[in-house]
Amino acid sequence: MGIAHGTLWKARMIFWGTLLILTAGLLWYMIAVPGKSYSGPLPPLSDEQTVLRDNLRRHVFAVGSRERNLWQPAPLEAAARHIEDALAGFGYTPSAQRFTTGGVAIRNIEAEITGGARAREIVIIGAHYDSVRGATGGNDNGSGVAAVLELARLARNLKPARTLRFVLFVDEEPPFFKSDEMGSRKYARRAKERGENIVAMLSLETIGYYSDQPGSQHYPPPIGLFYPATGNFIAFVSNLRSRGLLHEVIASFRRHAQFPSEGLAAPAFIPGVDWSDQWSFWDEGYPALMVTDTAPFRYPYYHTAADTPDKVDFDRLARVVSGLRAALLDLAGGPN
Repeated sequence: MGIAHGTLWKARMIFWGTLLILTAGLLWYMIAVPGKSYSGPLPPLSDEQTVLRDNLRRHVFAVGSRERNLWQPAPLEAAARHIEDALAGFGYTPSAQRFTTGGVAIRNIEAEITGGARAREIVIIGAHYDSVRGATGGNDNGSGVAAVLELARLARNLKPARTLRFVLFVDEEPPFFKSDEMGSRKYARRAKERGENIVAMLSLETIGYYSDQPGSQHYPPPIGLFYPATGNFIAFVSNLRSRGLLHEVIASFRRHAQFPSEGLAAPAFIPGVDWSDQWSFWDEGYPALMVTDTAPFRYPYYHTAADTPDKVDFDRLARVVSGLRAALLDLAGGPN
């Protein structure tokens, strides 16, 4: 009996030790990202960032001051027209993927810069322009829309190696999320049917709210054990299959941006990991990630009537978009 108990004890120790090692390895795989997050005082905005800040404010107030969805189709159409007019003003010829949901004619909107030597490889940066029912969506997702528009402006004279697309999606919010009516799902499915080689998709989702208050940042357990408790950073989030893309993008952002950043590659079942349009591209097998201020894990006005444009921190949003511009140019193969 003594020998048997000793053998059983050793077997249990081996089992739990192996499990601990595997768990630690998985956590390292999820949370380890290249580069180092910026810390310290934020430098003054450059002249370019000041212009960027003012443009971002204009877009957010234009798009995010009224509820816009299938229940409020007139403001939804007004937001779509603002997007198309802005893209046309930058010199693009925007195109639309049109469809009807609930008897309302709606559309995804895109603009493209055709690539050079690697034109068949497509990089997409996108955001949804609808708001949840009952909210104007100043941050969710007026901030993401404004960022995509300004990135399009900043890239308009670029001659990238890869094809670069700026896409604004409709019908991301409930009840359409993860349904066949979700705008980005229709877009990603069409891309797959056409055999398009999308090598990277960046979903900009609720990126305008920041806080220096300790305890302002929350996480689904057990993620909070490994990340800051102050919500003053921008987050890059992917599933495990897109970990390589996540590392490439956050490394570039950290090289170019003086702004705090955190990264996570995690299974999609962890709450929040798949809560935006990147999910549609994952579903079709494309690499994609989300850039976010973490939305409900930080933003107290998430999906409420109080999510208005005045909640957006435009100075910090400008810094984030400036860093994303450099990361996008690295992805597309253009000069910084």
